[in-house]
Amino acid sequence: MLQQLVMDSAGAAVGVFLGVLIGLGMRKRKGNTEGLLADSVLLTASAAAGLALLVMMAFRYFLN
Repeated sequence: MLQQLVMDSAGAAVGVFLGVLIGLGMRKRKGNTEGLLADSVLLTASAAAGLALLVMMAFRYFLN
């Protein structure tokens, strides 16, 4: 059941990861590093994707 929830929710997590990676990468190039975890775009994007995955899994679990 958990495996199915992860597979169903992975698309949202990948989308969030790519969006945050592109957005924060452009922002860091301009010199604005405020709000990054450990001054790392990759770490911040991974954290955002992990949170998105958990939220989508919760939505799918409780709304189905």
